[in-house]
Amino acid sequence: MTITNIAVCGIGGQGVMTATEILAEAALSLGFDVKKTEVAGMSQRGGVVTSHLRFGPQVLSPQIVPGEADLLVGFEAAEALRWSHMLKPGGVALVNQGRFVPPVVTIGLYDYPADPIAEMRALGVEVYDFDASALALQLGNIRLGNTVMLGAMSDRLPFPADVLRNAVLARFGVRKPALVDLNRQAFELGRAAVAGLGAAA
Repeated sequence: MTITNIAVCGIGGQGVMTATEILAEAALSLGFDVKKTEVAGMSQRGGVVTSHLRFGPQVLSPQIVPGEADLLVGFEAAEALRWSHMLKPGGVALVNQGRFVPPVVTIGLYDYPADPIAEMRALGVEVYDFDASALALQLGNIRLGNTVMLGAMSDRLPFPADVLRNAVLARFGVRKPALVDLNRQAFELGRAAVAGLGAAA
């Protein structure tokens, strides 16, 4: 098996780093060598957060070279557009349609793209987009969005979706037992959201 490269991006408070940790735990549970790196800019205040995860038989560096990511997971659409150069040819982007405007836009340093998902498609990126935020709110908690995103990527990994689901439930079973069932539902909502989508490129 070759190395799998996953780039995850979003805004502070969306659970980007937690999602990457859970992905790493799932890969470790199967005996893969796992490396990850994270960059959090004002993550507690809505800053940009990116994370690289690499796993395989042997991984030397945690850093994904631009143009080498198999999967780009965008918790926020404009950030997904900004990081789309990380994808390799034939790579896939899973993108939350929910709009979270970062402070750099609010204070006028950058303009928010009119339609970041359309711009990604114009670049030839294979995009599967869905509203993870709305799905999380269906369950009554916007913070479940990261579990929705994990469910969405679960059938795009080189191991069964059950492995990732079990890692999600194990994480919350220890920390917040009351949230186990909600996270199970959120995972399945995310998985179902992309199952019926055809990508437009």
